[in-house]
Parts: sequence; structure tokens; C-alpha cells
Amino acid sequence: MNIATQTPDLPTTLRQARHARRISQLELSLRMGVSQRHVSFVEGGRSRPSRELLSAWLQELDTPLALRNAAMLQAGYAPIYSAAPLGDPSLVRADEAMAQLLQSHDPMPALLIDAQWNLLRLNQGARWLALTLLPWAATLPEGTPMNMLDLLAHPEGFMHRMSNLREVGPTLLAHLRGDVAAQPALAPRVEAVAQRLQQRLGGELPPQARPYPGAPVLTTRFATVHGELAFFSMFTTFGTPQDITLASLRVEHMFAADESTRAVLRAQVPATPVA
Repeated sequence: MNIATQTPDLPTTLRQARHARRISQLELSLRMGVSQRHVSFVEGGRSRPSRELLSAWLQELDTPLALRNAAMLQAGYAPIYSAAPLGDPSLVRADEAMAQLLQSHDPMPALLIDAQWNLLRLNQGARWLALTLLPWAATLPEGTPMNMLDLLAHPEGFMHRMSNLREVGPTLLAHLRGDVAAQPALAPRVEAVAQRLQQRLGGELPPQARPYPGAPVLTTRFATVHGELAFFSMFTTFGTPQDITLASLRVEHMFAADESTRAVLRAQVPATPVA
């Protein structure tokens, strides 16, 4: 049997979560106020933690909410967190907040993605930019699921338009591989991005890039019919979310890195109607 296809048990889940945070059993035991022996027994499957201890354990390891629910079920306890789908009445206020974040950022691009990098929503600026960089996407049926990692790995995807790929590509890949520690399901897509990056850079991956001296952030530059467009990004997430869906969501705000990019967006993206 292929071990990779087996469903992890609680000891495996806890060991993997601790290793992902790169802390020892001793450090974890000191943080929780229990003996290292007890941590060892739980991770070895010789002892089962109480619900309260398991909750504190997962909190110390800062595990994703979905993994906390999975660990609770593995231990025989009820899940802690809800997982309401986006659009559920219980998330209406959060939904309104996300819509406001997207709309208020126009004409600059903003997009809503989940933990798997699925593209959920776009503002007008992001829609314009996507069709400018990926004109073939206009022929896709409406409602076609889109994933940002797939669009990076696509032969005519975002990398195809990045004019400074050698500068930003390695850093982007390092960040994506960091995400895999918390979201193992991302691994195949991230490796597809790595293969595409390697092909685009001529068979080699340079060391992780750093901003140029004096530049606090990396700027991504795209070659377009409107000239070179340059952006840097910031992400907005929900503080202390108590729902798995909300915990997985983030809004990427793209900002113009120069005045020429800002001018193009202002000229090309229609004004957002006032609600």
C-alpha cells in the first residue's frame, strides 16, 4: 500500500504539525505546561490527550482551523470550528466586508482567493488586468473555476508576461513552498509552478531573490500592449476567524509601483458605480 494515500491518525497529524513549526517536543511541553514524556506518549500513540489539552496543543502549533477539526475527529471529539460555505447567511457581514474591500480598491486590481489559491472574486481592475495578461481567458465559459497556481503554471499564463521573472520567480516559489507545509494538498500545483519557472529561466533556478537596495518590497513587472505595468501586493485576512471558510480567505490588493502603471489603470478601468 502507498503510505502517501493513507489517512493520517492523530499521532501522525501532531508530529507533522510540530515538525512544520520546527520545534522540539521539549519546547512544546514547556509551552503547554506538561511533561515532555506526555508529549512523547501522545505523539507515539500510547496516550490520548483530553479535548482541552488537544485544543491548547493545536493552538500552540498555530495549525490551520481545518486541521484542528480533523485532529479533533481523529481523537474522537466533536469539531471545534464551523465551515459555512461562502454565501451562507451566517457569513453575510463578512461577505459584505470582502465586497467592500474589492470595490474600494478599484481601479487598482484586487482579488479574493482561498487557501488552495482558488480565485473566487475579482474587482474591475483585476478583471481588466487578467484579460490583458491572459486574453485567451475571455473564451472560457462563464463560471469556469480558476486557480492562481494553475494560471502561473499555464504555458500562456502569468509567467509568460512577467518581464522580471528571474528577479521575482524564485521568491514567489519559496513562498509557495512554505504554504505547502500548512496545506500539503498544494504540493502538486506548486511543483508544476516550479517546473514552469525552471523552463522559463532556461533550466536553472537562481537563489531566492531579494528586493533591490532601497526597495522594501518585490515589484512584479508585466509586458503588455499598454507598456510595462508594475505592481506590488498586500494581503488582507480576517483577524481571529472562528470559521474554516473565513480562515482560508484572503484579499490580494495590487498597488501600482510607478506613475505610468497608475495612469494606465485609471484610463482603462471604468469607474466603479456608487452603491
